[in-house]
Amino acid sequence: MVVEADGPEDRKPQSDEARSAFTPPSGVEQPVLPEEEHPTSEFAVPEGLAPEPPAEPEGSAFAPPSTYSAKHAPPAFTPAHGLPMVRLPADAPWQDRMRTMLRLPVGDRPVPETARKEDEAGPAVGRVLDLTLRIGELLLAGGEGAEDVEAAMFAICRSYGLDRCEPTVTFTLLSITHQPSLVDDPVTANRTVRRRGTDYTRLEAVYQLLADINADEVSPEEAYRRLAEMRRNRHPYPGWVLSSAAGVLAGAASVLLGGGFTVFMVAALGAVLGDRLAWLCAGRGLPEFYQFLVAAMPPAAMGVLLTLLHADLRPSAVITGGLFALIPGRALVAAVQDGLTGFYITASARLLEVGYFFVAIVVGVLSVLYLAVQFDAQLNPDGVLNPVERPVVQILASMVLCATFAILLQQSRQTVLFATLNGGVAWVIYAAIAVTAGGSAVMATAVAAGLVGLFGQLAARYNHTSSLPYVTAAIGPLLPGSATYFGVLGIAQNNLDQGFASLAKAAALALAIAIGVNLGGELARLFMQAPRAAAGRRAAKRTRGF
Repeated sequence: MVVEADGPEDRKPQSDEARSAFTPPSGVEQPVLPEEEHPTSEFAVPEGLAPEPPAEPEGSAFAPPSTYSAKHAPPAFTPAHGLPMVRLPADAPWQDRMRTMLRLPVGDRPVPETARKEDEAGPAVGRVLDLTLRIGELLLAGGEGAEDVEAAMFAICRSYGLDRCEPTVTFTLLSITHQPSLVDDPVTANRTVRRRGTDYTRLEAVYQLLADINADEVSPEEAYRRLAEMRRNRHPYPGWVLSSAAGVLAGAASVLLGGGFTVFMVAALGAVLGDRLAWLCAGRGLPEFYQFLVAAMPPAAMGVLLTLLHADLRPSAVITGGLFALIPGRALVAAVQDGLTGFYITASARLLEVGYFFVAIVVGVLSVLYLAVQFDAQLNPDGVLNPVERPVVQILASMVLCATFAILLQQSRQTVLFATLNGGVAWVIYAAIAVTAGGSAVMATAVAAGLVGLFGQLAARYNHTSSLPYVTAAIGPLLPGSATYFGVLGIAQNNLDQGFASLAKAAALALAIAIGVNLGGELARLFMQAPRAAAGRRAAKRTRGF
């Protein structure tokens, strides 16, 4: 048998597919190979993954309800229509822009508006953080709310190019953290607020410095120099003026409650003695609790003395007038404001501080009244239940009360006039609702305090400063001095039910003042230019009780 040799074509090496075990045998239809001329696009949506449809407008009646499911999770990529971008225009007030950014998630915050050049070296991070903490300390010690302090600290960092900063404010501790990038170690600095003081002139100077820093007009070195000048600056009013203002404040409050000239002089004398005793305790290093306690005793003693002398006067008006200068109204407003804005730790600490001061006032007055009861002093609990209606005299007395209150707060002379007028308007509104119309005292207090907050916030934005000088002194005529005195007197006379009911009314009036001032400040922002793109964003959702 002869075997023929294969030709050249039969000796060609076979391809890999011919030798593959998965190659279909001869006679079976061969599969169609993919065309190399039409490769799959890398931008095409993979098979089995549907693109996200355009977002329905929020609140639309045609948008179907949806719930989250692990099996049908939303896509983890940016949709084609993109994410809404937040723009914060530079012409809006810096307080509102920074407050808006603090309420945004970290990923949604825009980058600083003024970017530095690559070859331009910015200020040292540690120096900027230290400057931020020092300014925040002055604001917090001056009585500003926690959210306003955080907004100011955030504004300083962004003005000097530190956009990845997170400030944290509690009642006694300020902290700020800066992380240059995701791979760099964060830098954290903190500062403790150990001493608080009321000086609204210094507070206005700090706000002016903040406005200049936000306008890129002040370097860190210049800011340090101006801070040193603020700390060395003396108070605008000497000590004897402050003591005299405390006396005139107590006298005006007694006239507001129906007292005459003699009652005015006796109440003023008691308040001056209480103020001098408080200064003496402060000079000996005693805590503020004991300062409030001893300051409340001389006005109560003067009222008891009038009762023992059987003078045909109003001793209750003397005692109540002396309490107006002691009730910590601004601390209560700041506590409620911190609670409404979500700073619950700071709000709790402020409320506890207010509680201690209130207890000190009660203990001081109660000690004197208890001794008076032992000497058979006939204290009339109905002495100021029906105040004499003297509209012109009471309006003037309320304005004098606000003016002297502003002096005690160390306000500048430019803001004393506005605070005086604002307080006069507040008293007119309160008297119209509570006295003339016979309405609820709590509702009248809330409405009057709301107008105080509204006008004060508008004036503060117009002058680019804090709202405290325009608000704190103006709420003076609304403070619950009478309800506090009635409560203490009821406890001293062993009428516990009546006493605690009156103290509860005093607490309700104080909360009405705080909530009214905060609500008025929020309403004022409706009349001001707000960040346009961010104004339409909804506020953060709360738990709503569950």
